[in-house]
Amino acid sequence: MSFENALYVLQILIAIFLILVVLLQVKGSGFGQALGGADTSYRTRRGLEKTLFQLTIVLMGLFLIVAALSVRTA
Repeated sequence: MSFENALYVLQILIAIFLILVVLLQVKGSGFGQALGGADTSYRTRRGLEKTLFQLTIVLMGLFLIVAALSVRTA
């Protein structure tokens, strides 16, 4: 397996994990909020929700780095 192919596989895996983490975060949105309704309650993230949020940021950064590397090698 070449380095270029390994980057493509890594990018696909990171994208799948990023999608899963984002989908796990959407648990609190109701139907009214999905249609544009306002949510006036602001709260801090704690526990698993905070961990998922931080993992999303890390995965997004990794995805961008791998995407930049794969463009450079192509």
